[in-house]
Parts: sequence; C-alpha cells; structure tokens
Amino acid sequence: MNATLDDIRGVLIRVGATQLLLPNATISEVLSYSPPEPVDDAPGWLLGRLRWRGWRLPLVAFPVLSGQGEDQAGLGSKVVVFKALSGDARLPFFALLTQGFPRLVTISAANLLDESHGDDEALPFAVSARVRLNDDVAQIPDIDQIERSVREAIAA
Repeated sequence: MNATLDDIRGVLIRVGATQLLLPNATISEVLSYSPPEPVDDAPGWLLGRLRWRGWRLPLVAFPVLSGQGEDQAGLGSKVVVFKALSGDARLPFFALLTQGFPRLVTISAANLLDESHGDDEALPFAVSARVRLNDDVAQIPDIDQIERSVREAIAA
C-alpha cells in the first residue's frame, strides 16, 4: 500500500487484554520496565513514579484506570513515555505500562473503521473510541482524561 499525504503514522500498544491506537507523535520514548517509586495513597492504577531525563513520571496501568482488568508488570513489559497534551508545566510527560514494544502502523481513512457506534456496550473510562485498523481491534485512549486523572491523583 502506498502512503498518501492524509495518512498518519501510528502505533498499536498492547495494554492488558487490549490494544491502544495512538498517533506516533504522542510518544517520546519506549523504556524497559523498572519498578517505580510508590506514591502514597495512590489509586491502584497509579503504579508509582519513574525517573526519566530529570523528571519523575507517573506510571499508569491503563486497564486498571479504564476498568478493564488488571495489569501486571512482567517479562517483556515496557514503559511508553507520552507527551502530555494539556500544557501543564508540572506534568509535561506521563508513562503507560505496556506489554512489549509498540508496533508502528500506517493509519488512513480507508483502513480505519469506527466500531464505537452501533453496539450497546458503553466505552470504558478514558477511552474515546473503539476502532478496527485492518485486522486489529483497538481502543483510542482519551489522553486528556488520563492526564486529568493523573493530576487529580497526584494532587490528592
């Protein structure tokens, strides 16, 4: 398939039992997992903070945050560092625990189908859409909602 000007580079990221689809530009770096520093009285989805380039990044377990199950770090776990979109200087980045490396994909209107509508199942918390990209089913996370949740958890 030839890429067109309307195509964007994206990544499929395995989190728990599902995959997330995001624009490649939102990702800053992929790191090997290391146990984070605990955060006192944090919700179960906030696994702690990781040191990265002088920052202490909140590490999020997306399946737990979105109410879709547990997420345990294990052999092959990675950490994906995201650029925050809110512009909050105190939280310019955050991280998600993932299983394996993100997979680069080309996203075009022709190969992306919205599967959020037409079913009776509500979207999970912090998920803005359910999609099919070629043969892959994925969720598009609501990055703003994830950031808000992290800011609220850290402030508490």
